[in-house]
Amino acid sequence: MVLNAGSSSIKFAAFGAQDDLPVLLRGQIEGLGVRPRLVISGDAGSRTRDITCASHAEATELILHELGQQLAGRPLAGIGHRVVHGGTRFSAPVRMDGAVLDYLHGLIPLAPLHQPHNLAPIRQLAAARPEVPQIACFDTAFHALQPAIATRFALPRALHEEGVRRYGFHGLSYESVVARLARHAPHLADKRLVIAHLGNGASLCAVHRGQSVASTMGFTALDGLMMGTRSGSLDPGVLLWLMDEKGMDARALEALLYQQSGLLGVSGLSSDMRVLRASEAEPAREAIALFTYRIIREIGSLAAALGGLDALIFTAGIGENDAATRAEVVAGLGWLGLAIDPAANQAGHARISPEGAAGEVWIIPTDEEGMIAAQLWRLLQSA
Repeated sequence: MVLNAGSSSIKFAAFGAQDDLPVLLRGQIEGLGVRPRLVISGDAGSRTRDITCASHAEATELILHELGQQLAGRPLAGIGHRVVHGGTRFSAPVRMDGAVLDYLHGLIPLAPLHQPHNLAPIRQLAAARPEVPQIACFDTAFHALQPAIATRFALPRALHEEGVRRYGFHGLSYESVVARLARHAPHLADKRLVIAHLGNGASLCAVHRGQSVASTMGFTALDGLMMGTRSGSLDPGVLLWLMDEKGMDARALEALLYQQSGLLGVSGLSSDMRVLRASEAEPAREAIALFTYRIIREIGSLAAALGGLDALIFTAGIGENDAATRAEVVAGLGWLGLAIDPAANQAGHARISPEGAAGEVWIIPTDEEGMIAAQLWRLLQSA
């Protein structure tokens, strides 16, 4: 079983315990804290129902119960979890125990929107099913081999040695896309790629020969691109000004930067790109324009880090589903040899660049749960 816990949802999936990891079912509990509902898809189709569920702990119990019913009580070989931050200690999947859990709990200030929710089901399952091994898979791990120069801030060395450095996130998504691209387009396996993970959380990653070279997210998942409710890159002087002139403390700044900024803050309307696309309001137009402008600028930066660009890959909710965003981004990157086939883009084909273009453009769906399952299975097999 794989659990991918977010702030208001838990995605889950069950896989057969064999080398090809057949998907038995997928689902999610969404709307936690508001109007929770359970969505399950499997061989019998997709089913949705409203549920009573007040916390991540209750949601985890409900998922276990549902899996027991759906899979006729088949035993669990192991449970894999997405954990956003592995810090400086973990750059590969690890089996959970008390000491690991304590270390990961200490990283909550670096990922306050994600880490607490990632860890809550692990604690719950450790108490409810202690006999089942649990494995943590980290969003930071894919970036662990970046060149040292790409991970440093221009701060005193002592702070770097304490762990104040660029980590990068969305690593499970990027690793999944690299694996899938190897099957769809093996000729790109050793090429220079930028992968655009565009969703409510958004980032870019420069990849060469299948490895992360640089990324837009840094010490936390606030850095880089403008996102649904997160600001992205910001002059640190703005924070000093807000503290001095507006009297904001750390918690007020945290709320501003994580929950009140980004597409929501600029538009004053919504963090959902679908809502903004449907709006004629000028602030909504401005929010979309700023979102695409930041993506185009950062892709230029990553192309410089790579020494060129052979392909651009779109993934995640906006990247996979919003043809307009893809078209607007690629339109600003003609100088890199990128172009788009409008018909292929509108239809959502895997390759959306025309034949003969100097650089290729692809849509590759991400599968974080499948990547976690693969890492879990390898660790269980080696135990």
